[in-house]
Amino acid sequence: MGLKIDIFSPTHEHAMLRDMVRSFAADELEHGAEDRDKKEFFDLNLFKRLGDLGLLGITAPEIYGGAGMDATAAVLVHEELSAVDPGFCLAYLAHAMLTVNNIVHNANDAQKSRYLPKLIRGEWIGAMAMSEPEVGTDVLGMKCRAQATDEGYLINGRKMWITNGVKDAAQNPADVLFLYAKTGDEKSDISSFIIEGGQSGYSVGQSLKGKLGMRASNTAEIVLEDCAVAHAQRVGLLGQATVHMMRNLEIERLTLAAMSLGIARRSLSIMNSYATDRTAFGQPLFKFGQIQKHIAESYAKYQACRAYVYNVAYNTDLNKAGNRIDSDGAKLITSTAAKEIADSAIQVLGGYGYMAEYAVERLWRDAKLLEIGGGTLEAHQKNIALDLSKNRNGIG
Repeated sequence: MGLKIDIFSPTHEHAMLRDMVRSFAADELEHGAEDRDKKEFFDLNLFKRLGDLGLLGITAPEIYGGAGMDATAAVLVHEELSAVDPGFCLAYLAHAMLTVNNIVHNANDAQKSRYLPKLIRGEWIGAMAMSEPEVGTDVLGMKCRAQATDEGYLINGRKMWITNGVKDAAQNPADVLFLYAKTGDEKSDISSFIIEGGQSGYSVGQSLKGKLGMRASNTAEIVLEDCAVAHAQRVGLLGQATVHMMRNLEIERLTLAAMSLGIARRSLSIMNSYATDRTAFGQPLFKFGQIQKHIAESYAKYQACRAYVYNVAYNTDLNKAGNRIDSDGAKLITSTAAKEIADSAIQVLGGYGYMAEYAVERLWRDAKLLEIGGGTLEAHQKNIALDLSKNRNGIG
């Protein structure tokens, strides 16, 4: 018989990482999760603990202080954090995947040396700015523009829905903003820039409160008004940002799918425990067919989604793009499954499920964003259909 590989923790290093993150989530993150949600509070000090644990540079090279691990490691960290506090995990994703991983794979050596060590230690908070007030899924239609000058570029525009866009109560913007902006008249004339906190013309327009879910992370509108940046702050070649986007969207969508797994697993666990302990008409709830349907189907959905997500992660090469169909597919199916499983948990718990005490109402609210952020369900459906049309006989 051949050697069997556990795709969920394929190496001893992965297993140790999962144990460490799960312990952190239980011992430090669980406490205060409900309060962070209620107050819409991003705990900056707790976030910096992730730097102490070596998690903020999970996919970054060791030379910059990173862990130098793979897509599977990134996925399991997001699953474990999201099982306790998806909102906090979203802030982690924006920093570790959208900013740090973006810089790792797209920036030059000087930029990596300047930004990565402090981002990885948690001294600086990172964010990525792509979406705009009037431009969502159609990212190539963005209006933010970088006009070339003798010294570099002058950037004007607004970015919306930026996770970590504001980092504290003083309304300070992210220390490092990985920004996409137009640098020409063609739709694909988009370039990448790194904006630094404290630069003139870079500010928070508004901190977005009153979100349905993911309240433990900050979301903001970013304003760029005659923000002057040097040539050294442009990432890669002029007009190369679409390559940066596509490369990083795959790991973003895969880790968002992993967040869905965390929500699904926690909801299933709460539902199962409640149905086992609670009695009605003289017997445990799990004895009733209606309850069995919720539990059994939720379990099957979770296991199917988990197998898909980790299989994609195991076969993902972070150094190159090329698996859009399955990063989209994993997020498409898993995000909806997470919402459905959280919904089933609320149904099984009844009135208790509707209350904050049992967490499933928070998980249900958090799950909805995953059908929107990082690409809508409709965008994934479009991408998958287009990719399959190019390979009609190559399925399976």
